Amino acid sequence: MKPTLFVLAAGMGSRYGGLKQLDGLGPNGETIMDYSIYDAIRAGFGKVVFVIRHVFEKEFCEKVLSKYEGLIPVEVVFQEVENIPEGYSYDTNREKPWGTNHAVLMGMEVIKEPFAVINSDDFYGAESFKVLADYLNSVEGKKNDYCMIGYRVENTLSESGVVNRGVCSTDGNGFLSSIIECEKIEKHGGSILYKDAHGVQQEIPEGTHVSMNMWGFTPDYFDYSLSMFKTFLSENALKPKSEFYIPTVVNDLIQSNKATVKVLDTPSKWFGVTYAEDRTLVVIRINELIKKGVYPTKLWQNKQV
Repeated sequence: MKPTLFVLAAGMGSRYGGLKQLDGLGPNGETIMDYSIYDAIRAGFGKVVFVIRHVFEKEFCEKVLSKYEGLIPVEVVFQEVENIPEGYSYDTNREKPWGTNHAVLMGMEVIKEPFAVINSDDFYGAESFKVLADYLNSVEGKKNDYCMIGYRVENTLSESGVVNRGVCSTDGNGFLSSIIECEKIEKHGGSILYKDAHGVQQEIPEGTHVSMNMWGFTPDYFDYSLSMFKTFLSENALKPKSEFYIPTVVNDLIQSNKATVKVLDTPSKWFGVTYAEDRTLVVIRINELIKKGVYPTKLWQNKQV
């Protein structure tokens, strides 16, 4: 069975403004998501599942889903604040859902095979999808054997401002041992710097792997997530801004020796629209890839990949 691509598309892009998932950046209005789906199909993924919000369902289906008819099977699931296990309550002042791992949980009923998780508004690169698909094919039928695409930190920076990244530590066999969130990362005078908890700048060596939220899991991950989400709600349900993140669950599973996460290196350069000013650069980079022959000018021409 081919792996599934699970696309997190429920966020609204608070820094960028508007539905950046639907922003046409390619020469024929292609979105970053379109390039991800194109790369995933070429890499051997067999299905795409999107998690979105009901509030933009109509626009999403009209502008996005119609493109993929006849190319790859697609399903849509929804992430809303009220999607919590029976018997739990929450602060009614809460406006946003519960974070990235809550979004992952929304796929529990429709995904029964190894699956990848990506953000809808990040450009990951064709090599990353191939590496990820190959790994997921190798763990078909297994449990507790996960992976993460590790981007080299220098390939993930924005020219428009500072970024936050999950900096990864690995053991001698290339398995993830921890992820630490580092804030306000930027290139300065030839060095890559971030500010620690005390506001002091520290250096991150080039080649250090960071997480760009590109994961590979087997379906047992849903069971762990549900159990941990219940614990999370018991402790945080009345905190209107608390969030249940993928790295939180992954770190817990690693520290408790319940699962392993292989960090898979990629030479791909990440790019995305973190800031509105990034948009122009993303358009330029996509056009450069088209000139190199990585992508056709019109991505879905004749419904072929």
